[in-house]
Amino acid sequence: MKHSTDRILTTHAGRLDGPPDYREMMAGMMSGKGVDLAALKPRVRSAIADVLRKQADAGIDIVSDGELGKAGFGIGYYGRRLSGLSTRKLKPGESAFMTLQTGERLEFADFYAQLPFMAPTEERAIVSGPIQFTGEEEVRGDLETFRAALAESGTKPVETFMCVLAPGWLEHFFFNEYYGSDEDYIFALAEAMRPEYKAIVDAGFVLQIDDPALPDTFDMIVPNPTIAEYRKFAEVRVEALNQALRGLPEDRVRYHICWGSWHGPHTHDLPLEYVVDLMLKITAGAYSLEAANPRHEHEWKIWRDVKLPEGKILIPGVVTHHTNVVEHPELVADRIVRYAELVGKENVVAGTDCGMGFRVHPQIAWAKLKALAEGAELASRRLWGARAGV
Repeated sequence: MKHSTDRILTTHAGRLDGPPDYREMMAGMMSGKGVDLAALKPRVRSAIADVLRKQADAGIDIVSDGELGKAGFGIGYYGRRLSGLSTRKLKPGESAFMTLQTGERLEFADFYAQLPFMAPTEERAIVSGPIQFTGEEEVRGDLETFRAALAESGTKPVETFMCVLAPGWLEHFFFNEYYGSDEDYIFALAEAMRPEYKAIVDAGFVLQIDDPALPDTFDMIVPNPTIAEYRKFAEVRVEALNQALRGLPEDRVRYHICWGSWHGPHTHDLPLEYVVDLMLKITAGAYSLEAANPRHEHEWKIWRDVKLPEGKILIPGVVTHHTNVVEHPELVADRIVRYAELVGKENVVAGTDCGMGFRVHPQIAWAKLKALAEGAELASRRLWGARAGV
């Protein structure tokens, strides 16, 4: 991965909105409407090409496919890539996903009762047999589509990346009813995801591992465990992910954490200080994390004491999906410079808190990415002076 050698490079956390018709199809799918995947596939390439051009126009250096090829959710998507998954009817008191059972949801029950989430379901996805990877053809298609879209777009990004979920986050959607222990399950899941991770790196793209679970699972264990208990729980997931990443070059892997993309109070978020060392144990070359929203912006101070490992890159979010307010470029620059002074300007790439797609209106998302690029330009001039390569 590229370091910011003569200016602050820019990127984002992955998910973006496609053209209006594509967005409408995806929104319909998330609300429970059926989608003809065969009819959708030819549209994916042109939609990705469109979003690549928009990233270039916004001034983003390190770009993704916007995750536009991820048609489906939960078992609807991973059922085409993993064996051993099935569904069953919910039992009394059960939820369909771990994210629906949290301490914050209990405290702010009235608020969450009115918050749109996703299509209601009376089923939960479960692991009912051995988890194995079956998605060779699916991944091959993803890679071919991204390559074709890059050519069609005519853009020349500094780098390109693709996002895949970490085993610890997938665990939230598929409840284990087959393996003898959760540890056996998480390691089986990690081994099953390894072929997809490797295929992306082998294809020449940077692999981004999305893992909101590292900090976020804490509040999904009700009542909350002690910090020591939770760290032991999280350490198993870190070990499993590293097992899945074994042999892959660290400088082709970036690791993203956040505290969930929903617009809620986030008062139960686990402070970064309790997991930052675990994050840095992941065998990745770059670490992307939330740093701009009002619940976590103050955590820049952690880097006064925590040392970023030699040769690694930090990707702080300097614009956020948590508000419709478009950040002023001067504020963005202030945030970037603050991190550059702590971990070294060459080791900072400016990013977003989380993916923008479906979190803010597309017009706002693109305005935020433009503000990100403008702020990075201002920060580069402060940090490199007249020598800044902008």
